[in-house]
Amino acid sequence: MQIPQRIAGAAFIRKDAQVALTFGIANDARIKALASDISWLSELRSRRLSTLTLDRKSYAVLLAPTDDGELLVISHSTGDPLLHFIGSVDFAWDIIQYLLTDPHDAMTIVDEKARLVYISPIHEAFFGLKLGEGNGRPVEEVIENTRLHEVVSSGKADIGAIQRMRDAERVVSRVPIKRDGRVLGAIGRVMFKGPKQLEALSRRILDLEGQLEFYKRETETLRARDYGLEAIIGRSSAVQRLRAQIVKVAALEIPVLIRGESGTGKELVAHALHQLSPRRERAMINVNAAALPPNLVESELFGYEAGAFTGADKKGRKGKFEQAEGGTIFLDEIGDMPLDVQAKLLRVLQDRIVERVGGDRSRAVDFRLVSATNKDLQSMVEGGQFRLDLFYRISPIVIELPALRERLDDIPLLVAKFLGDFAYRHARPVPSITAEALAQLAERPWPGNIRQLQHELERALVFSDGVMIGIEDLSEVPKRTYALPEPSSGLADGPRELKHVISEIQNEQIREAIAASGGNKKKAAANLGISRSFLYKRLAEIEGQKV
Repeated sequence: MQIPQRIAGAAFIRKDAQVALTFGIANDARIKALASDISWLSELRSRRLSTLTLDRKSYAVLLAPTDDGELLVISHSTGDPLLHFIGSVDFAWDIIQYLLTDPHDAMTIVDEKARLVYISPIHEAFFGLKLGEGNGRPVEEVIENTRLHEVVSSGKADIGAIQRMRDAERVVSRVPIKRDGRVLGAIGRVMFKGPKQLEALSRRILDLEGQLEFYKRETETLRARDYGLEAIIGRSSAVQRLRAQIVKVAALEIPVLIRGESGTGKELVAHALHQLSPRRERAMINVNAAALPPNLVESELFGYEAGAFTGADKKGRKGKFEQAEGGTIFLDEIGDMPLDVQAKLLRVLQDRIVERVGGDRSRAVDFRLVSATNKDLQSMVEGGQFRLDLFYRISPIVIELPALRERLDDIPLLVAKFLGDFAYRHARPVPSITAEALAQLAERPWPGNIRQLQHELERALVFSDGVMIGIEDLSEVPKRTYALPEPSSGLADGPRELKHVISEIQNEQIREAIAASGGNKKKAAANLGISRSFLYKRLAEIEGQKV
């Protein structure tokens, strides 16, 4: 019997495990021995497709079941990748079976004369063909609008083409199969079920690219937090004094306490102090004392040794002070630090030594301390909530941040800055704001200060047309009802200017706050939600009015 060129040999194994017929290389005694080996056959039955090396030549081996037994087919090597795949993957047969019958990736194969030799079952059903009915026929007679015959003729692939078949559009690929430069045939595969599916994929990719671009811009914005004085926006006298203080203090190694209401930009001042200091080349480590879990404060600040507690890193971990070696550590909301941790912090500030949790060895650390709080630490000291010795350690220099209501002239610059940042992060044109909306922003109380202004603008942008922000886009200001004082006899005959009425209301509120605090001006300022400097200024004005 003449054996096909690609098949090296074959053997038929009866159900009683006896080798009945052999052809070609299967006549070799070694192959006959393997065909009679129960364990080798058992492994081959599991894999169905395997490899065999004989006389330094590699062959592909296929075991196919028949009604009377099993057929062992040995074929010549068609390339190392195929043999490597067959030899490495125990379920290579199943993968090939899946690729040939995949309902989501229909396949058509033609020979060198563009005659059909194989169509996936799902494709045969699509064209209304029975199993193997199209085999041997010219592909253009079976599949409408095909170009597989042209690919066979030209030897050039055709990828991502749209093909209309039975009133449905498909995105297909057509690839020639070559050996030694000669075209053996071609494979056609359905990549997408139609342009809409491709468009959906394209939209998904565009969405992902948009998200990536947003996060890139967001990262760049976060990096901008390392900037110096230019990050502190404003031209008011209060901001100019603040910048002058930062420049004078930054070069010193003295601890600095930044004090201001929430949202006034204490972290920006800390970054500016670091960037203008001799330590600018080293790290600035931020620690929000209010956000530290009570049971992890010590390990976060001072670090811990391996196995110090359940869940600890096996190698231990540096604390924030060690991470700030040679640089700056910024303790934000230091007024929220527990008293027991305050005592340990005091030791670190005095001796510049830290001891990790679970450790018995002290480590010297070199850092510059910058702290911040929105609380009246002196009142907390009086109430036993903050250590006096720690207060003196952290506050040789105190920088007071003005509230937004004390620097209303800076609102236009802040608005321009926030609108520009928002537009950059979201890759949108920078919107404008009407003069009326800007004027209304300047009249608001801003208890949340600059952070509240930023959030207000972001909200307004969401509800605006994205081009211009008007009064109608701003949120409503909660109304407060005041008991207006009776007009004095000298002004009873006519209306007074609104600013005089507001001034009288403010003066009355200040008098009541000082009386309620027993004359303690610090407590009165805290209760009113204003800075002490602003309180002293108003008190001076009240005394001047009496004179």
